[in-house]
Amino acid sequence: MSDIRLPRRRFPLITAVLATASVAVAGCGSSDSSSDAVPGGGDDTAASGLDAVYEDAPVADEELILPESTMAEIKERGVLRVAAALDAPLLSQQDPSNPEDVEGFDIDLAKMLAIYILGEPNIEIVPPASETREALLQNGTVDVVFNTYTITEERAEQISFAGPYFTSGLAVAVAADNEDISSIEDLDGKNVIVGANTPAVTAVPEVAPGAEVTSFATDPQAVQALVQGRGDAYVQDYTLLLAAADANDDIKIAVQPFTEEPYGIGLPPEDPEFKEFVNTWLEEIEDDGSWAEIWEATLGTVVEGDAPTPPEIGSVPGS
Repeated sequence: MSDIRLPRRRFPLITAVLATASVAVAGCGSSDSSSDAVPGGGDDTAASGLDAVYEDAPVADEELILPESTMAEIKERGVLRVAAALDAPLLSQQDPSNPEDVEGFDIDLAKMLAIYILGEPNIEIVPPASETREALLQNGTVDVVFNTYTITEERAEQISFAGPYFTSGLAVAVAADNEDISSIEDLDGKNVIVGANTPAVTAVPEVAPGAEVTSFATDPQAVQALVQGRGDAYVQDYTLLLAAADANDDIKIAVQPFTEEPYGIGLPPEDPEFKEFVNTWLEEIEDDGSWAEIWEATLGTVVEGDAPTPPEIGSVPGS
């Protein structure tokens, strides 16, 4: 992660729109579409500076690992299979010099869940495309999705969600020298970049009916297109844009969050025991302060203020 450990520009924590939990994390979660699994966790967790958090992480009592349950299968296997990005700074970013080291808010939470089940942060990462996340859960390729995954009722008909664990919102990034776009209304008549199968795909036509929408499969591709002038603006989750703007002086955030997106942990369909188990774990790490410590070590490095309050578990339709 050396590429994002440089001195940072710090941005305000936006609370007006995101009152319940509130800086943005990618609702949209587009990522590397490779299906190759990547090992993660283990001793590499020390690189994130969260040694004490992992050492004190809660481990589930044996009676919570129900016989013949998903939890029991994971424990017997010895590894938690996670759909997560490898290219999302602050959220789930692979270290180019050490490919087994993946750090960020989402992936560190996944390691904490692995500790809860296994007693150690053993994870195997399967990078999804945004449009493949439901299929990976339905066919049993992964156990969970930590991919800034917006909870919607439509998606909840196909899979289950634990959480929400964070509330986010869509914002707008533009080239650093762009002075033409300062509101969502200014997107009308512009070429607007969005991530495929993200909330921006439907949100942009609603707020700017005259915009021309161009989709890209991954966040890095979308940022590159914006920098190269192949679009006038990029609509994506606020925290993804924060990370991109922090790492790239050629872009800036022009419009603060204008939607509210609750993010959940994707789970296999029709598995209420596993959903209850994961929600119990999530409540425990929120109550003991480790959720906030992970936020401060990742997303908190580029925003001002203390860690936000997580949203209430089960508080949105589909959760």
